[in-house]
Amino acid sequence: MKVKQISVFLENKAGRLSEVTAILSEAGINIRALSLADTSDFGVLRLIVNNSDKALDALKNNGFSVGVTDVVAVEVTDRPGGLHHILEMLQQAQINVEYMYAFVQQSGKNAVMIFRFDRIDEAIEILQKDGIAIVDGEKLYDL
Repeated sequence: MKVKQISVFLENKAGRLSEVTAILSEAGINIRALSLADTSDFGVLRLIVNNSDKALDALKNNGFSVGVTDVVAVEVTDRPGGLHHILEMLQQAQINVEYMYAFVQQSGKNAVMIFRFDRIDEAIEILQKDGIAIVDGEKLYDL
């Protein structure tokens, strides 16, 4: 139920992001979702890709500092309050959302959100008990 996310640590200067996308493009890697956060000195690029092992190797071989983190892809009902329902469940269980970002799909009734939780296994269990769909990594990479 967990999804592999690649985190790339980038110097905060022009062209570094383009270098990452060029490397992934040349390796035939498709970016499925991403988030970029920055400080004055560096940025963290978080990626969901169709082949995390291949992407990890390509980026490391080109000198990038890269890590892998488990995250959870959650189907969120695409209506007012859909995300709030999920966040309220997690709050009641005192599970912290460390960060989250959207996953783009071409069509569907539900949105997909990528979550990083402080207690990932417990979060998955709570969501599944409430009937919230967790998207398996292999399915997510092919959406």
